[in-house]
Amino acid sequence: MEKNLARSWWKEGIVYQIYPRSFQDTNGDGVGDIGGIIQRLDYIKSLGVDIIWLNPIYKSPNDDNGYDISDYRNIMEEFGTMEDFDLLLSEMKNRGLKMVMDLVVNHSSDEHEWFEASKASRDNPYRDYYHWWPAEKGTPPKRWSFFDVESNAWKYDETTDAYYLHYFSVKQPDLKWENPKVRREIYDMMDYWFQKGIDGFRMDVIPFISKDTTFPELPEQYNGEFIPYYASGPKLHEYLREMNQEVLSKYDIMTVGEAIGVSTEQALDFVDEERKELNMFFHFDLLSLDRASGGGFWMREDQWKLTEFKEIHSRWDAAFAEKGWGSMFLNNHDFPRSVSRWGNDSQAHWYNSATMLQTFLLTMRGTPYFYYGEEIGMTNIRMDRIEDYRDINTLNRYETLSKNGADLAVFMENEKDASRDNARTPMQWDTTENAGFTSGKPWLKVNENYQEGINVEVQLSDKTSVLNYFRSMVQLRKNKLTLVYGAYTLLLKDSEDIYAYTRTLGDDRCLVLLSFATRTVSVNLEEVHFDKAKLLISNDEDHADRIKSDAHFTLKPYQAMVYELF
Repeated sequence: MEKNLARSWWKEGIVYQIYPRSFQDTNGDGVGDIGGIIQRLDYIKSLGVDIIWLNPIYKSPNDDNGYDISDYRNIMEEFGTMEDFDLLLSEMKNRGLKMVMDLVVNHSSDEHEWFEASKASRDNPYRDYYHWWPAEKGTPPKRWSFFDVESNAWKYDETTDAYYLHYFSVKQPDLKWENPKVRREIYDMMDYWFQKGIDGFRMDVIPFISKDTTFPELPEQYNGEFIPYYASGPKLHEYLREMNQEVLSKYDIMTVGEAIGVSTEQALDFVDEERKELNMFFHFDLLSLDRASGGGFWMREDQWKLTEFKEIHSRWDAAFAEKGWGSMFLNNHDFPRSVSRWGNDSQAHWYNSATMLQTFLLTMRGTPYFYYGEEIGMTNIRMDRIEDYRDINTLNRYETLSKNGADLAVFMENEKDASRDNARTPMQWDTTENAGFTSGKPWLKVNENYQEGINVEVQLSDKTSVLNYFRSMVQLRKNKLTLVYGAYTLLLKDSEDIYAYTRTLGDDRCLVLLSFATRTVSVNLEEVHFDKAKLLISNDEDHADRIKSDAHFTLKPYQAMVYELF
């Protein structure tokens, strides 16, 4: 464990993720902008967080809300100008905040000048910037696409009588990393942003960048699953090491990969410090816990179990116990709101479950990532009409199911819990129209519960609010290195009600007790030897003993308690 105490700002920092489109609009067009982020920097600083991760703000036709980039060195007009960006970066630095941007380089937009040249003719100098399959070779081997109506990752283009590869939307052709010119373009672009002064990149689907360009049939060992195959390209680690050597190693920055398809067995291939690739990554094991087996975005029919939740987090903690570093998050722009998904957003349990989940993220080992609105307990919106959705994933799946004659009512009910738009509704600032997000018509519906206390203004003035609990919990983590670097030991492994663990650093020990139950639960922790337990924080202090000397603990529904053990 002592090896892991190599201190670093990106290990000790707390990340606040902003989806710019939904954060704050300043010009009344219904879309959040860079000016809105600048306007809210004092608020963000007041949370105690250290790092802002911005979802893509580059120029884009917005087929996938900015993840289809048409110009990597320009700003999306809806969000503002490069001058606005420079001001944002300057104002962040003035407040001691660091900036992490999204790096989207598995694919570009089909409106990028590279692709427009690439598809113009087979002998164009940019032809080899993308993956093409000439039609005279027949139909290309099956490759699956996330966002294609036909789930087909090959799109026929009649201009040159060939198919191009797109793991995502047809408007997101995959870049050909096997071409050293493409890699050079990407490294130069990354360097451009580092020279501006940003502090790191979150790397979108980074394990997918390497392809076997012979495009064989899917190997049998993948059992028909394309995602783990996509994440195991033949030159993936060669490219990541080259990226590190050419760019990353030259700056004091942080990197976090979106590592869909990566297992615990592969983890250290990416983040073992000696390999010089990435600092950390997001795994997807938790995010598939409540999804149907092999069902992508379909929710599973039975309820997920707390023992499964604990097993995932304990297994991943163990993966980084000696080397590497982990990340902790419960939701983001691609996954529904944490309190609705892992807690309980009913009126009776919303407060305790929102604060309990905050406690969890801030008492685990690994850099914690919070998504805008998580600090006030924003919930899923659960929209009824397909016309209200904006996400390409929901809209394309609806079209596919409609063509196939499926029961669309079942699909719409599923999307109330599964859709990415649940996580993209505008930030809830106050009780004015549109929750203070915009004076115009918001690009996506605002959740009406902003009028019921789930907004910043109301919670700022309430000492016991979800927001102010979040601030207190952030300060606790910052004041206790044990909660950052300490060893993690799981307790009550088989309990389906309580998640309990200790964090230990030298002689300092903390006990964390988290209830995931809708009833009062008592537990006996005689296995944890202590003379005295001093309460450091609880989201229900009326039902928590400030000093305990016995091992019997009682937790109210969704209660969280952190004790220091002596």
